[in-house]
Amino acid sequence: MNLLLLDQFSEPGGAQLALLELLPAIREAGWRALVGMPGDGDLFEGVSGLGFETARIRCGPYASARKTLSDAGRFVTEMPRLARQINQLARRVQADLVYVNGPRLLPAMALAGLKVPVLFHSHSFVGQGIVRAVAGRALRKMGAAVIANCEAVASQWRSFVDDARVSVIYNGVAGPSTFTPRERGPTAHIGCIGRISPEKGQLEFVRAAGEIVRAMPACQFTVYGAALFGNAAGERYAGGVRAAAHGLPIEFAGWTNNIQAALAKLDVLLVPSVGHEATTRVILEAFAVGLPVIAFDTGGIKEVIEHGRTGYLAHSVVEMSKQTVGLLSDKEKWTAMSSAARAAWKERFTQQNYHQQVIARLERAAVRLRTAVAS
Repeated sequence: MNLLLLDQFSEPGGAQLALLELLPAIREAGWRALVGMPGDGDLFEGVSGLGFETARIRCGPYASARKTLSDAGRFVTEMPRLARQINQLARRVQADLVYVNGPRLLPAMALAGLKVPVLFHSHSFVGQGIVRAVAGRALRKMGAAVIANCEAVASQWRSFVDDARVSVIYNGVAGPSTFTPRERGPTAHIGCIGRISPEKGQLEFVRAAGEIVRAMPACQFTVYGAALFGNAAGERYAGGVRAAAHGLPIEFAGWTNNIQAALAKLDVLLVPSVGHEATTRVILEAFAVGLPVIAFDTGGIKEVIEHGRTGYLAHSVVEMSKQTVGLLSDKEKWTAMSSAARAAWKERFTQQNYHQQVIARLERAAVRLRTAVAS
């Protein structure tokens, strides 16, 4: 099978890492793939390094959060050109299926009018209103299939796409092949990992740290991550987080590409995301190394954390702080939760399991949708 794989970004976020890690499984299936993406991000090097053909497409850049009127104007103006590019790339690879890894590309995909099946992989929430409506109508027009990384994300598309064409496949991540039960030292290490931005909740993490250290002084806290480069609002938020952390035992370690090494230093991972979160990848990475997670009960997080067994779901900073102190004060509970987190990863969230499911879904979509398109 020949695939055209399209991504709306070339900088490696969670969705882009999922695509990059899927490519070896595509090769193992004996398929050919051409990967189209905008800009000059690190994803180009990663895809090329795996020996796959790449192409640049015209998609943005646009503001990372709320779009400006200028963004909207450029989006509409550039859509016909992007549609033509998609047509050219589909012909170039003789595509049997187009895999779309980002909602920004859907309107141009619909405008392209390809006579091949389309599968959209939905990794996150799309804002309600015109943005979701435009993307949803594009899916409906194409008769596309959808993979969502949790039921909470899938639910936003069910009014546009028949249930039979929507699949929920939880993300999978790599992890160590062997597991040794974790041990705790005299000082508890608590961390937060992710892009520094309001929706990721680093300010809430700092507030929780203040509550925790009052009850349990022998604690150290680490924030891994950075604001998006060139994002002025993100930089201002990061400065506010640092100011709020003044006087607390919090280290700002910057961005890390070695997530497993960072997680290995922690005793608890806090995920204080305050927006509509899907099933953030770092939770599954924590499970892979047997690290308990305490997260806000938002979006699809409740679908991957089993409250009281693999972690805790909190509804406020105060509740998150109390759960953290309670867990770290109960060595037996902490050890059991560590083992349960690792068992959950092994049963539900391995990379191998994820790839098998996605490859099977791509194959099924190609066959089913090809028949529908032909008719």
